[in-house]
Order: sequence, then structure tokens, then C-alpha cells
Amino acid sequence: MLPRMLVVLTLCCLTSLPRAGQATGDHAGAAGPSLAEALAHTAPALDRKILDLATRAMSCAMRQPEMSARPATLSVIDFSLPSTRPRLWVFDLQKRRLLFEEWVAHGRNTGANLATRFSNRNGSNMSSLGSFEAQETYIGKNGYSLRLRGLEPGYNDLARERAIVIHGAPYVSQGLIDSQGRLGRSLGCPAVRTAVAKPLIDSIREGGFVFAYYPDAEWLDHSRLLQPGCNGATTLTASSPSATEPLQVATN
Repeated sequence: MLPRMLVVLTLCCLTSLPRAGQATGDHAGAAGPSLAEALAHTAPALDRKILDLATRAMSCAMRQPEMSARPATLSVIDFSLPSTRPRLWVFDLQKRRLLFEEWVAHGRNTGANLATRFSNRNGSNMSSLGSFEAQETYIGKNGYSLRLRGLEPGYNDLARERAIVIHGAPYVSQGLIDSQGRLGRSLGCPAVRTAVAKPLIDSIREGGFVFAYYPDAEWLDHSRLLQPGCNGATTLTASSPSATEPLQVATN
């Protein structure tokens, strides 16, 4: 299945779990349906449980003093899927619609077609898990690129030091899949198709929230943004219309 930049409106019920026994705590409340529920209708191929985790982490991150902006977009990467499948989704939070559904490469030491290993260490050439804030763009050796700030100490907080950025790459293509059975691999960056790199980057730059998932038990159990309650944090709802207006929430 080729990546796309289309809005999918098909309803779908997804039942696979991010990890056995992992609760998400994202339910509809008196204030209306959850944000995850609203977004799930537009991206039936994205596991609903992972989307629940992503919106929970975003809700918690927005209550941290170091978060510099209220995100206008949510990007979800599901590294449990093979690289040959689209596994990056970008959502517009104001319009509650899907902007992109794309292939994304992982680090060369993270695995071949399947990602299995992750690191926050310099020189590891591995992808990192967890939540990131999209920051500024620049032109580098990989062309138009987007810097990411890791929000989770011990898991991805060295992302800027490691130059973990979103950029386009020729090895993210159907041709590579046909010739070697997988995408090419990066030095740890979530690389995308060159044709889609600029519009995708421009849609999430300067404050977009990026969530990279894999069913890693240690990260799921200890991520500060996924802990129950998040110091009183509550769940974002679909009635939260924009990045500038106050968010309405539904308590769990």
C-alpha cells in the first residue's frame, strides 16, 4: 500500500494492544468524545490503542513547563510495523483530520525491515522512542530538515545533540522496497519520502507533537508522560478546536 496525503473517513474498530495489560485511560466523558476517538475515524490503519497513548502523552506534555507551544499537529510513528508499511500519521488537531499517512525509515542499528532496538546514545545509529516537540527547520546535507527536541529524559532527550531530525531521503521509496524487501535506513532519523518531506515538515514545524511508539515494556512503564494521572492531567477531547484556544478536557 502506497503512502498517501488523503483524509480517510472509513470507520474502523481496532483491537490490537500496544502491550499486554497496558491501560490507556482515554475514554469519552461528559465533555464529549476524546480527541483520540475523533482522530481514529480518519486513520483506520493506525492502532487505536497507540493513538490513545499518543494523545495521553501529548496531554501530559502540555502540562510541563518546558513545552514551548501548544501543538497544532500530532504525528504518530508506529515502529512495531515493518518499514514496508506506512507507519507515520500526521493529524491536524484544529480540523481533526488526517494530513499524511507515510512510510518512515528507522535507524540502521534499530533493525532491518522490523525495528527491534532503540537508543538515546550518541553514535548508536538507532531510532529513539517517546515524545518529541518539532522545532525549527534548516537546510543541511539531507536538504530541508526539521529539528526535534526529545521530551523524555533517558529515552530521547539527546535528540538535538544527536541531530535526530525529520528529512527526506531517496531510500524511502517503493523502488527500495521492491529491490531489497525493506526501506533504506538512516542514522537514527525518521526519514520520509523526498517528495513529501517539505509539505510534511512545514505542517508540523514550530511546535508539533511527535510520538514514536514501540511495545517496549521498560519505556511504557517508566515514561513520565504515560504515567497514570500525569500529576492531575486529563484527557484531551474533540471539542479542543485549536492550538490557541483553551483546551476542554474530560476527566478519566
